[in-house]
Amino acid sequence: MPRSRLADYAEMMDTPAVMTSSREYRETGTRQGEQSSVQEPVPSPASSSSEAAVRRREFAALLGEFRRTAVLVPLGDGPGPDSERGLLTVDLGGIRFILAFSDEQALARYAVVRGESSREWTYQTILGARLLDVAVPAAGVPCGVALDCADGEDGMVFPPVCGIVPDAVAVDFDVNADGRTGGTA
Repeated sequence: MPRSRLADYAEMMDTPAVMTSSREYRETGTRQGEQSSVQEPVPSPASSSSEAAVRRREFAALLGEFRRTAVLVPLGDGPGPDSERGLLTVDLGGIRFILAFSDEQALARYAVVRGESSREWTYQTILGARLLDVAVPAAGVPCGVALDCADGEDGMVFPPVCGIVPDAVAVDFDVNADGRTGGTA
């Protein structure tokens, strides 16, 4: 039986990474083993609104980067040739999520978690914007994107809400009493 390249990536996971995850690096501004000389201030109630604004800006930057980045999207396990199989999805709480991965190593970690690292994984490379603007509406049900879902807190979820997916398929999209449309916050 031929060996999958993902099995090689899975074996590489046993070696320590030089740099921490992007989430950990964003939070601390340091690499593994380095100490930050900056003391984080203790948030006060007055600063909570500014902290929320900062987090919204950070998420907007992450969303923008995701939209500009090509990600790997495995094809589902359905029958038929690769060109006829759909994108790999999972349903959680009544919402479908398209699974996307930042690189082959992230896909390999997912394969290991599923216990399927020895099989061949067929995937497509798709721009994040195309996933959110085309694939999500095509799902026909509330749908978002889960990026690097095997990485726990280091993964990212792009839920089907206004500002992330097209308004017409967002779960928080609302038609006002006067007939105008808009997102609800």
